[in-house]
Amino acid sequence: MTPRHSILILLVVTAAMTLLPAPAQERAAQRASPAIPENVSSFIPTTGANDPAAATQAWLDSVPRNEREKSNAYFEGGYWLILWNFVLAAAISILLLTSRFSARLRDFSEGLTKIRNAQIACYAVLYLFLVYALSFPLNLYENFFREHYYGLATQSFAPWFREQLLGLALTLTGGTLLMVVLYAVFRRAPRTWWIWGTIVMLVFSGTLVLIAPVYIEPLFNTYKPLTDPKVRDPILAMARANEIPVKQVFEVDASRQTTRVSANVSGLLGTTRVALNDNLLKQCTLPEIRAVMAHEMGHYVLNHGAKLVTYLGIFILIGFALTRILFDAAVKRWGEKWGVRGISDPAGLPLLALILSALVFIATPFLNTVVRITEREADAFGINTSREPDGMAKVALKLGTYRKLNPAPLEEFIFFDHPSGRARIRMAMDWKAANLPAGESTAAETRSGSP
Repeated sequence: MTPRHSILILLVVTAAMTLLPAPAQERAAQRASPAIPENVSSFIPTTGANDPAAATQAWLDSVPRNEREKSNAYFEGGYWLILWNFVLAAAISILLLTSRFSARLRDFSEGLTKIRNAQIACYAVLYLFLVYALSFPLNLYENFFREHYYGLATQSFAPWFREQLLGLALTLTGGTLLMVVLYAVFRRAPRTWWIWGTIVMLVFSGTLVLIAPVYIEPLFNTYKPLTDPKVRDPILAMARANEIPVKQVFEVDASRQTTRVSANVSGLLGTTRVALNDNLLKQCTLPEIRAVMAHEMGHYVLNHGAKLVTYLGIFILIGFALTRILFDAAVKRWGEKWGVRGISDPAGLPLLALILSALVFIATPFLNTVVRITEREADAFGINTSREPDGMAKVALKLGTYRKLNPAPLEEFIFFDHPSGRARIRMAMDWKAANLPAGESTAAETRSGSP
């Protein structure tokens, strides 16, 4: 499991409450895409070989101004989308509470059956579907029109909408199951639900990570074994050298949806899988592919999955503890007006969604920092494993389609869940200045030993 999967788990947790689409930047964090012309693959700075700062600047200067401005506009627009997604989530929650529509949904569910779990399931399905419908206009703009405007999407509306409906069905199924379990916890432990609820969320997250590669991801894309030995064999060699238990590499047909490139080492136990999409094969050279795959293997070898689940648990525990305090205070003051009886009342779900959305919004810089640190660790592992500093630099430039290459330090701290292109290129150039590329050590020894 990679950091991007863990942060998406947190988004799934929030989506189970609000069903708002993940911010475009988080969706894009699963992929990369060329921000510069094809000839970047042949560009290598001719100056600054022993000066990492100069070499880094040379790489950045190779990006045409118009492409850099387009990249910046896309990523900076994402800042506003983070805000608008939160505002919309908050507005929907407040509307459902103040209009007492949530209370009426609860009453309707209670009128259908006397079984508590069935009441929760009925309410959850209606609530999640309603919130999805209300948030669809922003979802349509953010994940369809905007992606096409910046040249990142390849799907027409019909297949895109079919995948939206599939995602909705999965969210209704998983979200309803999660709500049933959580509200059972709320009923049985009204004072300590925030502790037991954290355990439920971690079990849910772990299960999602375990089953996603085998049962969920293939619903959206076709996975087939990579057959080209020039690409497959070097990847498997790196996997064997790092004791990653895989015997084949999978290719994903992502080009039917996006122009972006992607790769990952995902899953746990017997579901571990190395995969890269067809865009990566078409748009990148072998050194670039090696750099990408070595980075992804770093997440596995460095146990980032377990670490991020731990961090996620801490964030959820703190969030639930604060939610308990804020929820009880809000119900005490406005509960009668809203028709909310307490934490075990499903009519209070919009209030839970409002509080959790606000906490996630406030915690955005800290969540991003946790993921960014693990990404930087994977970068370091990747460059030491692949020994492809120029390949890493080229990929960093290609990531620039959706991620600003040269942000201000505060900007990077708040909004970046991966190191910036500048930071990644500087790491590659530092490594290049301090290390001999693969194969040069023997040559150097031969030269030094000759008369």
